[in-house]
Amino acid sequence: MNAWIEAMRLRTLPVSTAGVVAAWALAAVSPVFRWVPAVVCLLFAVGAQIASNFANEYYDYRDGLDRRGRSGPRRGVTEGDIAPQAMKRATYGVLALTSALGLSLVAWGGLWLIAVGIVIAVGALAYSAGPWPLSRHCLGEVMVILFFGIVPVNFTCWLVSGTWSEAALLVSLAIGLMGANVLIINNYRDADDDRAVGKHTLATLLGRKVVRALYLVFAIVACLLAVTASSRFTSAASVYVVGAMSIWWRMRLPQNPSAASLAALNPLLGLTACSMLLFAILLFA
Repeated sequence: MNAWIEAMRLRTLPVSTAGVVAAWALAAVSPVFRWVPAVVCLLFAVGAQIASNFANEYYDYRDGLDRRGRSGPRRGVTEGDIAPQAMKRATYGVLALTSALGLSLVAWGGLWLIAVGIVIAVGALAYSAGPWPLSRHCLGEVMVILFFGIVPVNFTCWLVSGTWSEAALLVSLAIGLMGANVLIINNYRDADDDRAVGKHTLATLLGRKVVRALYLVFAIVACLLAVTASSRFTSAASVYVVGAMSIWWRMRLPQNPSAASLAALNPLLGLTACSMLLFAILLFA
């Protein structure tokens, strides 16, 4: 059970939750707020992320991209705690259940939402699988901005309130950039391992020094976008600025960090994800 819980990567689940909660904040100021689709969107987002995390673990193992004793969280398949075929079945099982849950949203949004659901399902797999896995070609951050920011915030807001808005677009970009920072820490930590197996991320392409700076840039731009969206969000955005700055200082590592210092980034990854969720909760409050 511990191995499966670890495979879900609980530290990262606030990333999918934050986008939906931010959408609730935007919908809360509308005349209509539908709680049932709001909750379904939350469950759908979490399920899609768990399926994507399972797929990442299985396909990275299959393609020889993980090794035992890595700096990051323990990989159950690589370490022999979970059978590869069991992880593969779990990936597609969770994705199927999540897709079935998502179909219920057709009742509020119409049949055209099926196309959106298919794109999300394909994206969950294409991140790690397929002929050209996106996470291995420096497109991980782009995927996060799209599928953890733009898509969940805008579509959840529309399903819950029946409205689209410029504020939703700005907040969705802000949430997406915050989510990208979680991935930046992950890839910063794994840069040496990824480079050794030929996996291309922004950290291996640009180097740790550049992505440390990118982390700060994403945090500041995210806050500016949220403030621009509405003055009501100013205090929450300011809180995120403080949190992002403190995390930034904690990321000031030497250019050639030791294995111990890289392992210490695991709690920092969770802290970045939680600060993102805190930001969304403050918007809602």
